Amino acid sequence: MRAVVLRAFGPPERLVIEERPDPRPGPGQAVVSVEFASITFVETQVRAGKPPNPAMLPQRPAVLGNGVGGVVTSVGANVGPDLVGRRVVTTTGGSGGYAEQVAVDASGLLDVPAGLGLADAVALLADGRTAVGLVDLAEIKKEETVLIEAAAGGVGSLLVQLASSAGATVVAAAGGGRKVNLVRDLGAAVAVDYTELGWAARVRAEVGGLNVVFDGVGGHIGTTSFGLLDEGGRFVPYGMASGTFTRIPEAEAANRRVTVLRSVPRDAAALNELTRRALDEASAGRLRPIIGQTFALDRAADAHAAISSRATIGKTLLVVRPDLASTTGSHMP
Repeated sequence: MRAVVLRAFGPPERLVIEERPDPRPGPGQAVVSVEFASITFVETQVRAGKPPNPAMLPQRPAVLGNGVGGVVTSVGANVGPDLVGRRVVTTTGGSGGYAEQVAVDASGLLDVPAGLGLADAVALLADGRTAVGLVDLAEIKKEETVLIEAAAGGVGSLLVQLASSAGATVVAAAGGGRKVNLVRDLGAAVAVDYTELGWAARVRAEVGGLNVVFDGVGGHIGTTSFGLLDEGGRFVPYGMASGTFTRIPEAEAANRRVTVLRSVPRDAAALNELTRRALDEASAGRLRPIIGQTFALDRAADAHAAISSRATIGKTLLVVRPDLASTTGSHMP
């Protein structure tokens, strides 16, 4: 099979297509013929050798990728043969997803609901469960005002939709005019470009204070967003697209009674349940993943370069079978 291999940390060009042995399923495993593979921002940091946590650095050579979708082709011992032929999405345990085939724990396979495209399901695998879990954590109430940073990204674009559906007034912050236009279309009541000076003052003028901030950027953007919270607000940090997490001013948070809500680790069963909820919402037409760009498997380096340059919108997928690339077209912004 073909796989994208990383032999040394560094720039995107370090991702090279190679031939590798086909995987065989061990006891409790299934082999999935991969059609789409997810790419995350954290994976670009791992490839560069600069992840948020050094423990995330894999042994090399490594095949990155933790989310895939495809069809089950074989199963190992202690796995029901009825899985063969089913459309599924699954995580890989942290690596191995940038490949034509993966051997995974069969208990982690999730069936793709009827009527939902496989590309959409892969786009929701990690981002969907993250967004649903964050909205649960924040306990958004009707008529609250919610700011979402990186609102045109994979998680952010889903948060805009979920917060709007919960009855909140959504303020979406994104970088650049194209992204700002996208988040307006997703239901944001106010959309601002946080690469422009004065964006925070505009938010204050438009909506006053905020009840909730979803902080997916960190750095000075996160600090500025924190300052926009009303007394008693909730600050939900979940990402560091800027390269650093937000430094929370603890004394100020206490004085203003701002609660910092951090996502807690969940076991596999809980993560699967969050993913199922996201898939069901999409299947019912209430949640729409934005697949902004796709790349063939042998262009994984180009995909990483695009994400690192902030040139992407929504979710980025690797199309492992090029004949299926057209199935993502209706979701392009």
